[in-house]
Amino acid sequence: MKFRPLHDRVVVRRIDAEEKTTGGIIIPDTAKEKPQQGEVVAVGPGGRDDHGKLIPIDVKPKDIILFGKWSGTEVKIDGVEYLIMKESDIMGVLDQGVAKKKAA
Repeated sequence: MKFRPLHDRVVVRRIDAEEKTTGGIIIPDTAKEKPQQGEVVAVGPGGRDDHGKLIPIDVKPKDIILFGKWSGTEVKIDGVEYLIMKESDIMGVLDQGVAKKKAA
């Protein structure tokens, strides 16, 4: 990717929504809601406090995050859709180890 976010911005790629319900019903594209889960692709260096000190961002590339329904700005870079949002729009990071353990 040829894009570097600035300040406390984070670039996120949405994780696709499920194509079927748990009962096996196929969900058409028109009825799907945009997922509120994504993978962090790139992060900026962080914000600055009142004294000019750099405050680093808590998320890192490849983290799976949850964000608000209306968070971020949608952009298309090299034909791929991304969301650019402030770190404050991120609600939390999903722990991959716990998620895989529950599925097993």
